[in-house]
Amino acid sequence: MSSQPAVGPTSHSFMSQRLKLHYAAWGDPANPPMLLLHGGRDHCRSWDWAAARLCDRYRIIAPDLRGHGDSAWSPDGDYSLMAYLYDLAQLIHQLKLAPLSIIAHSLGGNIALRYSGLFPENVSRLVAIEGMGPSPAMIARREETPVASRWRAWIEEKRQAAGRTPRRYRDLDEALARMKSENSYLTDDQARHLTVHGISQNEDGTYSWKFDNYLRVWPPLDLTPAQVADLWSSIACPTLLCYGEKSWASNPEKDGRARHFKAARTVSFPDAGHWLHHDRFEMFMETVEGFLA
Repeated sequence: MSSQPAVGPTSHSFMSQRLKLHYAAWGDPANPPMLLLHGGRDHCRSWDWAAARLCDRYRIIAPDLRGHGDSAWSPDGDYSLMAYLYDLAQLIHQLKLAPLSIIAHSLGGNIALRYSGLFPENVSRLVAIEGMGPSPAMIARREETPVASRWRAWIEEKRQAAGRTPRRYRDLDEALARMKSENSYLTDDQARHLTVHGISQNEDGTYSWKFDNYLRVWPPLDLTPAQVADLWSSIACPTLLCYGEKSWASNPEKDGRARHFKAARTVSFPDAGHWLHHDRFEMFMETVEGFLA
């Protein structure tokens, strides 16, 4: 990957559920649309390098999910997948982007896969980077805990989040060190770029991450695994499922989830963790460009 970030995008906003949400855009609006969705506690500018490679052929739209980046925080701390899914549907509807291609990472991948199952006619190509959520084994362990216990834990976590203030870093270098500790595969240039666009300076001169602390509190209930699999099986477009061989995420070819897709191919990336699109950028982009072609 080049040490230089992409040419800066233009900045825009749209409204969803009374929230003002931000998105970045690259490329000619006349080109076919492509949406880039980041993961949890990330931001839209993590796609700068990918956008630079693709914006000569596509109109690139990269939103900041609610509670992330330069998008508004949810007043009631609602960061359920239903809320994210509605935001995505609104963005695509308001900008008249369908049919479009989507590349999405982690949380963004989970949202994109569900949207593509709900609106299969709207998505022409889909790349999901470790976006299928918890593995079957993780879900089985979680369901060993009674529902009431999960609800009580959620209430307590929400209460604690209400009293938690964002961590403050005395300078950019301290925040940069934290970023690098999260992903040892990042180059210095990558880590600095992600940090600069992921923090805000406080009035006292310190820095804090832009994301809302309530993001750490995951809702206690969701669709059942069978319902999620039903959405996956409704996806009509060619789909690429990408996994890092050194990631914590479970490979769907090995755990059986890939069987739910009509037209999906799973690709593993060696020497890559959860952020494989950063860890193995050139390999990832060559794979994606071949898939899109």
